[in-house]
Amino acid sequence: MAITQAMCTSFKVALLDGEMDFSSNTGQAFKIALYTSSVTLSAATTAYATTNEVSGTNYTAGGNTLSIAAAPASSGTTAFLDFADTTWADATITARGALIYKAGGGNPAVAVLDFGGDKTSTAGDFTVQFPAADATNAIIRIATP
Repeated sequence: MAITQAMCTSFKVALLDGEMDFSSNTGQAFKIALYTSSVTLSAATTAYATTNEVSGTNYTAGGNTLSIAAAPASSGTTAFLDFADTTWADATITARGALIYKAGGGNPAVAVLDFGGDKTSTAGDFTVQFPAADATNAIIRIATP
């Protein structure tokens, strides 16, 4: 089992098909689910699944709903957006990675996050901090090669 950080290939196709809209007024909800080291997630992941999702105190299957912290923008030839950090309060969980996905309509995958090792909280906050919202660091970036 392995987690490989990537923007999901099916997400790229969904963008071209107009199925993803990150504008704040669309009503589309994006979520983040946490997974154990037993899961296999990569660019080939197409949708949220519960297999090997973490379980524990104050974690609900499906994860947290994300808020868009920086609406889609561009700098140079790179377009990007950012989510607000998200926290599971007073949680007891261990996660190795995460999947960002669009809630509903088959729960299509957006991106896989690899934490680089197991991260644990014991009756404390488990927070996923997203990088700066810019063309070099934002969690979702589309750039020309």
